[in-house]
Amino acid sequence: MAGFADLNVPYGPDKKPLQSLLEAAAHLGYSAVALNHVIDFKEKKQEIGKPVSPSELFPSLPIVQGTSKRIKVLTRLTLVVSDPSHCNLLRSTSANIRLYDIIAVFPKTEKLFHIACTTLDVDLVCINVTEKLPFYFRRPPVNMAIDRGIYFELLYTPAIKDSTMRRYTISNAISLMQICKGKPLELRGPYDVANLGLLFGLSESEAKAAVSTNCRAAMLHGETRKSACGVVYTVKKPRKVEEEETTLPACKKAKTQA
Repeated sequence: MAGFADLNVPYGPDKKPLQSLLEAAAHLGYSAVALNHVIDFKEKKQEIGKPVSPSELFPSLPIVQGTSKRIKVLTRLTLVVSDPSHCNLLRSTSANIRLYDIIAVFPKTEKLFHIACTTLDVDLVCINVTEKLPFYFRRPPVNMAIDRGIYFELLYTPAIKDSTMRRYTISNAISLMQICKGKPLELRGPYDVANLGLLFGLSESEAKAAVSTNCRAAMLHGETRKSACGVVYTVKKPRKVEEEETTLPACKKAKTQA
């Protein structure tokens, strides 16, 4: 069984709050977290730097509660795109981008949502469900994203803080779940998040998968994007009885026919 994971832990330059978050995540039972570096091109022109190695930030990682293993820390890059030109960076072979374990994109328009689902080489597509969406979710791009191994991320934190945001969150989440049947992540225990998924229309198994196996699949998708171009495998085709008979020597063939 895959361990629980939170792939959206905000990254900051101050190490002390990050250390506290990691300790809280390990205490809640998360076996893996991703430190999220957010780049919003609309705010100002920003450059994508190299991710800071978790080993440099945390000399000693906390032990996950109930296990003997230390929590796994990944690096994540989230690009907030509001113009098609912002997507060019993801299409380029930027060395710094490929150093991140997980790549996410936050599209602001329907066109960019379609581009993110169908062409961009990313692991996650983020959706802001705390306000009225400027567009409807359409089945073709969503299905294509699923076929490409991309997962959708719904941010649940605002729904905890405000009742209006909570209504939008549940409404928009249900709208997405009706199309793709679920890929939904302040820090809550994994079972609390899974219970929240029930409000979004997920089944019990789908809600649990949202914080476990789906997260693991997204992490593996990131590993594949960084290190592999493809996989080739062969399957031995069984020979038919007729083929076996024709390959027998004449002397043996005669005996078998006797």
